[in-house]
Amino acid sequence: MKVEIFSIKFKNVMNNKLFNPLKFKGLLTFPAAPALVNIYSDKKYYLSLKNSNYVFFDSGYLCLILRIFKNIKVNKFSGLLFLRKLIEKLKNSAFKILLINPNLESSVKNRNFFKKKRIKNVYSYVAPLYNHKYQDKILLKKIKKINPDFIIINLGGGVQEKLGLYLKNNIKKKITIVCTGAAIAFLTGAQAKIPNFIDKFYLGWLYRIIFSPKLYVLRYLNSFKLIFMLNKTNIKMYGKK
Repeated sequence: MKVEIFSIKFKNVMNNKLFNPLKFKGLLTFPAAPALVNIYSDKKYYLSLKNSNYVFFDSGYLCLILRIFKNIKVNKFSGLLFLRKLIEKLKNSAFKILLINPNLESSVKNRNFFKKKRIKNVYSYVAPLYNHKYQDKILLKKIKKINPDFIIINLGGGVQEKLGLYLKNNIKKKITIVCTGAAIAFLTGAQAKIPNFIDKFYLGWLYRIIFSPKLYVLRYLNSFKLIFMLNKTNIKMYGKK
């Protein structure tokens, strides 16, 4: 089932246990609530979501307010859960994976993590500071040389989606471009690991606030705007419930 909100079609994953991440091609995005409130002020971000092949309900907060204020029940499917499932499928496979990371330290840590999970063909790229321009010819050349099956972008929300759309529009081969941002940091231990039950019960936002209040309190307070934004938009539902 798909749910159209703000003219963005969200994929509602009905059964997490049956979900196979290898079946999805193109640009996959997992917008968080703090980023979603900026869709009208950040046109490039908005377009990156509208032009994604799949947009998932990463935000537990969005799922909750849809249920409370619109009586629409959707299932949270976080970037963290997707990454966990993808890693399981990639073990001992011949797939090539390119990780796009924010800095050298993250690059080394993330690649080592994949290697420990018995994923052999892992490549890394340290992204430059894009400064509102997302044209990266060096990255395109690296992609052409490696010919990866999966590109996993581990950058911040609002940046990774725009880069993902740029790659989608400039790569001839239809591959899987995954924008899961900081999810890998929770797996490597670079950030406080989120237990499965916290993610399952839509409490990832609260967990982040507890461990990094200075970083996340204002972000999530700003997310209250979503309630008013939802009241001003038409919501459409497609497919079977």
